[in-house]
Amino acid sequence: MTTIKGASVRCENLQKAFGTVKAVDDVSFDISGGEFITLLGPSGSGKTTTLMMIAGFEVPTGGDILINDTSVATVQPRSRNIGMIFQNYALFPHMSVYQNVAFPLRMRGRDEEETRRRVRVALETVGLTGYDSRFPRQLSGGQQQRVAFARAIVFDAPLLLMDEPLGALDKQLRQKLQIEVKRIQRDLGVTVIYVTHDQEEALVMSDRVILMNEARIAQMGTPSDLYDRPVDSFVASFLGESNMLEGKIEQVSANEGSMMLNGNKMVGQLAGQFSAGDDALIVVRPEKMWFADDENDGRTNRLSGRVIEAIYVGDHHRVVVGLDGREPLIVKHPTQFGQRQVSPGETVELAWHPADTRILRAPVS
Repeated sequence: MTTIKGASVRCENLQKAFGTVKAVDDVSFDISGGEFITLLGPSGSGKTTTLMMIAGFEVPTGGDILINDTSVATVQPRSRNIGMIFQNYALFPHMSVYQNVAFPLRMRGRDEEETRRRVRVALETVGLTGYDSRFPRQLSGGQQQRVAFARAIVFDAPLLLMDEPLGALDKQLRQKLQIEVKRIQRDLGVTVIYVTHDQEEALVMSDRVILMNEARIAQMGTPSDLYDRPVDSFVASFLGESNMLEGKIEQVSANEGSMMLNGNKMVGQLAGQFSAGDDALIVVRPEKMWFADDENDGRTNRLSGRVIEAIYVGDHHRVVVGLDGREPLIVKHPTQFGQRQVSPGETVELAWHPADTRILRAPVS
């Protein structure tokens, strides 16, 4: 299949209300041609409604949607030249694989010779050569999803919209197809807007992630932007797992700040503007912490605690460490040979780098 020139997409102050309920509230973003963008968020955050407006299945209450710099807010879905892939595959059960994939071409009036050629190439692209005569009931869930993908790309749509397309599959197959979908997207050059509530899926597949919460964009950026540099406590807690420690800012210097926690000075990277005395949160990921045996040389943040439990999880131990007067911390401690192992009841000193420490504004209670 020839490389497709991916479409650019721009949403400007997009809004959607159902009665008095705002499902999408003033959402704006730009997507370049060929990008893989994921709309991520909890149920009710507005991600699927945003996708449905881009597809044309929902009409915006306000704002605009532009595909290749042309407004499509009032254009019928069939005229937007968009491929759609859903969680339930939406295959026609009475049609063969060939007929399902050929359907968009026949609806567009393509001749039979071109249809045969395009279907053959599309099935080859998704690894289903030789499956032409089978029916959906004769396929596994993963194979059905590949047929749905072939049907979406067969007419050279420059934009693919995917709504939880791998959600019904088991974990191992889902992980395999994540890599396959990303490979095909990259090879074709098509633009993808992908909806999921699966954080790991968003990190693995996306060029950029748009994390939504309560009908608005909480943060937009590369997977590492959101994971390593969350802008607030919602982003830090939703995307992966975080340890959060409350305190007050003591000093501010450029982009760094310091706080005193349990008698220890903590240094971290500031997310926004802070002043001395502000309530704040120290945020650090469990895999960034380790158990220190050496003396503190002042280059790491340190806290002492007592091991509550150490749970074996295969590639790491999930260690729960209790602190005086604070919520316990979680440490993901590698299990490889030579690593220090800890036991419940043991007193330990935790260490982590200031560069791995994020200081966020404390949420208003």
